[in-house]
Amino acid sequence: MSDPKLPPIHTIRGLRVVLDSDLAALYKVPTKVFNQTILRNASRFPVDFAFQFTREEVANLRSQIVTSSSEADRSLRSQIVTLKAHGGRRYLPWAFTEHGAIMAATILRSPRAVAMSVYVVRAFVRMREDLMTSAVIFKRLAQIDKKLLEHDVVLQDVVEKLLPLLNPPPDPPKRRIGFYPGSE
Repeated sequence: MSDPKLPPIHTIRGLRVVLDSDLAALYKVPTKVFNQTILRNASRFPVDFAFQFTREEVANLRSQIVTSSSEADRSLRSQIVTLKAHGGRRYLPWAFTEHGAIMAATILRSPRAVAMSVYVVRAFVRMREDLMTSAVIFKRLAQIDKKLLEHDVVLQDVVEKLLPLLNPPPDPPKRRIGFYPGSE
């Protein structure tokens, strides 16, 4: 089996989630069938595993997507923009956390769902690794920035001490010619 494209992971309500339509496509089942299966097994999906969007969230996402041009937002556009009163999707979409996506795979019980759950886990693991790598890079950049600030202070001190040396020396006092009272 060739590696399928991993579903996009979005941050919604502060959680990293995959949309129901993306999971349904990954598991090769219609979104409607996928959601019916989830609803029949609702006790397996507490709010930290899956949640349904509110109309306000859908409207907010729709407004964000219309003004955005990123690839992740374009993929979400097709899921949200089609949520209309006439035609398209009639129910609010669901979002699944890593654990919810895996739970969905166990409920579907198809060989495809089992195989795809491995890919979903890998997507979340890769995202976590990327975040950790970013955190390490940011920590290192903060250390470099701190060091540069220390160097700036030292360099400023060196410059202040060198500036007088860079200026030409003052002219020596001229010796006065002639006789002046009080000088011998």
